[in-house]
Amino acid sequence: MKINNESHFNSCEYKKIVKFLKGFSLEITPFVADKIDNLSQFIKPSTTIFITFLPGSDYKETINTAKKIRLEGLNPAPHFAARSIPSKEMLEDYVSRITGEANVKKILIVGGAGKEQIGPYADTISLLETGIFDKYGINDIGIAGHPEGSPDIPDKEIKKSLILKNKFSETSDSRFFIVSQFCFDAEAILNWSIRINSEGNKIPIIIGLPGVAKLSTLIKYSLACGIGNSMNFLKKQGSNVLNLVKTQEPDKLVRKLALSEEFLKKNGIEGIHIYPLGGIRKSSEWAQGIIDENFKLTRDGFKVNY
Repeated sequence: MKINNESHFNSCEYKKIVKFLKGFSLEITPFVADKIDNLSQFIKPSTTIFITFLPGSDYKETINTAKKIRLEGLNPAPHFAARSIPSKEMLEDYVSRITGEANVKKILIVGGAGKEQIGPYADTISLLETGIFDKYGINDIGIAGHPEGSPDIPDKEIKKSLILKNKFSETSDSRFFIVSQFCFDAEAILNWSIRINSEGNKIPIIIGLPGVAKLSTLIKYSLACGIGNSMNFLKKQGSNVLNLVKTQEPDKLVRKLALSEEFLKKNGIEGIHIYPLGGIRKSSEWAQGIIDENFKLTRDGFKVNY
């Protein structure tokens, strides 16, 4: 019997894309969460939902959002922004309540947007060194990764900080993981993972991807986050004004990364996190459509029916 090699190749690509998306996480702000009756209406049970903590936020709102997410059958994972925490007393109250009232076991620690420091914690290491997360049984601790650098932190400081976090992870009871800032360039993501691992990183990596959004929205968030060289991709797309209002999907980026399966495994890349810049429902339904195998391959990407 003659085998259709093209069909077989497409089938392999198809399976790799589905596998790549499985276990994806999302994120939400307390403000947006309050506007949605029930996230489980469009997000599958046990999905991890990170809860952002922006400058000026009230941690009690984050606690309430975590409780809501847990009650709806999902897995809340709140952010802790070091420079926005005013005291050790507040930190301990936050951790004790988030674990006690919402059964939180997974968190993400970041330095925080901007450089203003309102308390004793200048960075994520100073938060970790309090021992409070271990004390209250946090099992999984995420830290930030920067494939294209950070507008707030010099590259040398990022490298030094990651080495310190690796050393700390070896003494902690928690499992550490890196969640990278979103990026539009597959090569930049892959090269970054090679570089940090060659510099001594042993912490598993979760790749951050942009969700479904209008091009104008992607540009706005990219400028705010200072994502770097892959902004050139967005600028080229935006050279046609009509493209600014078109919905963009990260299918080409996902396909390139998914087909690098062996590379991902070799370099400790274990999953993806989707930044739902154009709305959490759109990004969730798009990703779930892939997992449900409800998509078709195109010339260099794929189209999801959602």
